[in-house]
Amino acid sequence: MNEIMTNTLINTPTLTKRDFETSQEVRWCPGCGDYAILASMQKVLSTLNILQEKMAIISGIGCSSRFPYYMNTYGFHTIHGRAPTIATGLSISRPDLTLMVVTGDGDGLSIGANHLLHLMRRNVNVTVLLFNNRIYGLTKGQTSPTSEFGKTTKSSPQGTQEPPLEALQLALASDCSFIGRAIDVDGPNLQKVLAAAIAHQGTSLVEIYQNCNVFNDGAFNDISDRRVRAEHTVFAEPNQPLVYGNARHLGLALVDQHFQSITLADSAMSPYLHRGDACSSILWKLTQLQRPDFPVVTGILRQVQRPTYAELVAQAQPCKTEPAQLNDLTQLLHSGHTWEVK
Repeated sequence: MNEIMTNTLINTPTLTKRDFETSQEVRWCPGCGDYAILASMQKVLSTLNILQEKMAIISGIGCSSRFPYYMNTYGFHTIHGRAPTIATGLSISRPDLTLMVVTGDGDGLSIGANHLLHLMRRNVNVTVLLFNNRIYGLTKGQTSPTSEFGKTTKSSPQGTQEPPLEALQLALASDCSFIGRAIDVDGPNLQKVLAAAIAHQGTSLVEIYQNCNVFNDGAFNDISDRRVRAEHTVFAEPNQPLVYGNARHLGLALVDQHFQSITLADSAMSPYLHRGDACSSILWKLTQLQRPDFPVVTGILRQVQRPTYAELVAQAQPCKTEPAQLNDLTQLLHSGHTWEVK
C-alpha cells in the first residue's frame, strides 16, 4: 500500500480545467460574477498539479458558499461565518492538505469577522477567497458590511449610516501574511493572484470584487469594465513599479508618505517600487486609494513569510501530567480542587 501511494504522488498526472469540474448543475443567477471566479479557480488549480484528494474547499453560508459543490475536490459546506474555524482545525490535523476558504462580504466580514480575524493573526495555512459584491445576495439585497455609505437597500431605505468596512485593512491589522485583491472578470490578473496565494505558506486573503447583477449590478463598473480598467486600476506585484494606463504611461509616486498620481513623461518623480514586505503604513495608504482621484490597487499587496499556526502547534511542548487513578464516577467528580456550597 505504501509503495502504491508513493508512486501515485510521484507520478502526478497532468490536470486540466475539466478535471476540477463536477456533474453538479452550477446554480448562480445568470450573469453572476461567481461564474468567472469559478472558471479562473479551476484553470489555476489545473496548472499547479496538486492532487485533487490533497485539497479541500471550505465555505460558510451565502451565494459564494456553493463553491465546494462545483469543485471536484474534497470540501465542507459549513455554517454561517464559521468556515475559518473549521479550516483551522483541519489545517492543524492535516497540514499536508491544500486548504481554501470561500466566503462573502456578509459571511466573512459580519457574523464571521471575528473568526476570520483570528485565522489571519494565527497565520493558518489557508487561502481565503473573499467574494465582495457589497450586498447580501442570498437573502435578497440587504446592506452588507462593505456597502457604500448612503446606499439604499431593503434594510436601509434611508441609506446606510456607516462607512464600509475595508477587508484589506482588516487583514493588515491582523498581520495577514499574504494580502491580494482582484476583479472577477479580469481573468489573467485574478489567476495570477490566486496562483501566488495558493502557493503561499500561511494565511492568504484574496478579496475579489464580484458583481451581483440582480441586487447590486454595476457596483464595480468604474474599474471592472475592460474599456476603462487599465486607466482606473493599478496591478501591484512585488519588486515592480506601480505603473498603469493603456500605454503604461501613468504611475503612483510616494512623496512625503503620500501617494500621488503622475504622468511618467511629464514628471521628474519615479513610480513607487512596490514591495510585498513594505511597512504596514504604506500598504494601508495603498488600500485607501479610490476613484476618481486615484486608481484602485489590485494585485499582490503584501507577501511575507512567518511560521504557520500548524508549525507552531507542532513545536509546542506537550503538557506533563500524571495519569489519573480513578475507578468510578464518584472519584472523578470529587477529584482535584472541589468545594461545597452551603
